[in-house]
Order: sequence, then C-alpha cells, then structure tokens
Amino acid sequence: MPLDASSAFALPDDPEAAALVGRIWRPDKDGPSVVALRGTELVDISAATPTVRDLCEAPEPAALAIDAAGEPIGLLGDVLANTPAANRDAEKPWLLAPIDLQAIKAAGVTFAVSMLERVIEEQARGAPERAMAIRAEMQTAIGDDLARLKPGSDEAMALKQLLIDRDMWSQYLEVGIGPDAEIFTKAPPMAAVGHLADIGVRSDSSWNNPEPEVALVAASSGAIVGATLGNDVNLRDFEGRSALLLGKAKDNNASASLGPFIRLFDKNYSLDDVRSAEIALTVDGPEGYKLSGASALNKISRDPADLMAATIGDNHQYPDGVVLYLGTMFAPIDDRDVPGEGFTHKVGDEVTISSPRLGRLSNTVVYSADAAPWTFGTGALMRNLTKRGLI
Repeated sequence: MPLDASSAFALPDDPEAAALVGRIWRPDKDGPSVVALRGTELVDISAATPTVRDLCEAPEPAALAIDAAGEPIGLLGDVLANTPAANRDAEKPWLLAPIDLQAIKAAGVTFAVSMLERVIEEQARGAPERAMAIRAEMQTAIGDDLARLKPGSDEAMALKQLLIDRDMWSQYLEVGIGPDAEIFTKAPPMAAVGHLADIGVRSDSSWNNPEPEVALVAASSGAIVGATLGNDVNLRDFEGRSALLLGKAKDNNASASLGPFIRLFDKNYSLDDVRSAEIALTVDGPEGYKLSGASALNKISRDPADLMAATIGDNHQYPDGVVLYLGTMFAPIDDRDVPGEGFTHKVGDEVTISSPRLGRLSNTVVYSADAAPWTFGTGALMRNLTKRGLI
C-alpha cells in the first residue's frame, strides 16, 4: 500500500511551535532549494541561505529560518503528495533529505542491547541461524543489563578483563564500554534520501535491518543546532563476517535516510528534548508481516553531546558541518520466515520511524541497485547555485 504522504503524518505533534527547515527539488530551477515551513506552506529561503549548511552556520539558525524573506512555493501537503517517485509530476516540487553539504557520520554501539547484537553478529560470522544460540550464551555469561555501565569507567574496565579471561572479548564491546566511541562515515555529503523515498539494501545481503535513530545536526564549530530522524540501514551479514566490511554494510545507494525536516533548536526544543526522545519503529511487509519496536534515548550509553564532541573538534574538523546518527537500541530479532534466523528485510517493506517532537520518516525498501541512482552531488549543487545567482 502507498506510504502516508499527508502533512499530519510527517509533522511533529507541535508543528506550530517548531522551527522546521528542509529541502525540496524545484524543477523550474533544475536544482534544490532550502525551505522553511510556515504554517501549512513551504517558503523558499535560498536567497537568504543558499544551503542548509549556510543556515546552520548562522548565529541563530532558528531565527533565520523563521524570519528570512522568501518565495512561497506551495502547501506542504501538495509537495508531499508529489514526493513518491511512483506518482510524481516531474514539473512540480518534491521533498528531499533536509541536509546538503554536511558530512554524514554515525555513532555505533551506543546502546547496551544493540552492543550485544553486534557481538552476536561477529560471533555468528554473518550466519543468522547461529544467532539464537550465541545470544543465549552471551546473556548467560554477562547479562544484558549494561545500560547503567559508564563507558571507560573502572567498572567497565573490570568487565572488559572478565570477558578477556573468558575468551569472550569483542571489538564491539571495546567501543560499547571502552573509553573511545565508534564514529564512522555513513554516507558522502549529498547522498542521503528523504521522507517517502526508497531506501536500499544490497541484493546479496540475506540478513539486514532498519536502525531507527535521531541524528544531530551541527555547525562547523561543533555547535549542535538541531535534530532530525534517521534510518541507518544496516547489513548484519556483511558486518558480521568482518568489521572491515563496515563500509560495505553501511554505505550503499539509498542506504541513509533522514527527515522529514530538521527541527532547529530554540526556546521550544533543545538538546535535552533529544536526550529524552522516544523513537518508534514500524515495518509493514508486503506479505502482511508487521514489526514494531522502540528506542529510548535516555538508555544511551554515551551522552549525545559527548558523541558529537568525539566527532568534531580539535582533532577533526568539518568546515561544512556534520550530521551524526546517534545509534539505536533496537535490533529486531523476532523470526520472520525461518525459525531461528530472526528478521531481515524484504523488497516492498514500508519502514516508518517516528518521534513526537520530530515527526515521521517513512521509506520503502528496494534493492540498492534498483533505487534511483545518486547523480546530483556537490559539484552539481555548486554549478546550479551559481547559475541561479545564489552564490
């Protein structure tokens, strides 16, 4: 069935109090524009801020989004209705991912539950049928209530030694409870897809899953200016065979989803709201299968601000800012087809990630090779903005 393309579905519960910005494709301009949502209407503010990167560099991004003069484009509902590729009018605007030049990074193994699942992937060597037995063994040995264990603490180091002594240490436990966070590149700038787009998994993957997350948006200074929803699509079999296949497991065509909008920080929404966010996931399969789950940010092992500080700072700069997926505690393990093999995606799965203060991000699963190819990169953006006299 078609994804819900209504405004009410996409928006947070308090849209009137939210400073929401995103991007649309404008066929009349042959390129993208930065838009702010004002009431029910999208307003093109590209004359004031040609890129979302420029908006995030402003002294007060939320104020700029709210006050900048712009060109009314149309009702949000009309743009959303025109966004799914299957019924798109190529002469009318459609929604894109809400970021552009920012580096797209992700933090891994930031929740105890997902940390154990990564260890299980590694122990199973990418074979889902082995996961159930390994999961039981791991939980018997160390338990699964690790949420209160502070990474890098004396208690964490004592657990590390215990696991080494029992031949159960893992590189995933190292970044889960050790002093250093795992930060990796999820996708190149400009490669993310947005709300109502297709998301891709490789056709040669037999064990994969969605990862519902909050993604922080930061300026080049490292100042966190807002947040959005994200799906850090993951191929468990590839990463399970070898952590050196992380790039192949994570960075594929249409494998990074963000949106629908960035909610900028202001008096109504702050990093503390992110820290207390509840993230819900639903998967509706073409055969009638249904999966639901949740991820609570208050169970994260490392504070979101600490994860951003581990990403950008004196040791690593991003002059165009950065978007950082914060990780997920949700790793689906319920069997879908074969007993003991857990969950994996099927083509046609409809995945929705939601949070009351950020809205809903929905995508349909296809094979990466069948998703729309990524053709509009940084060079194309610069040429387009120059042609339009915006830079």
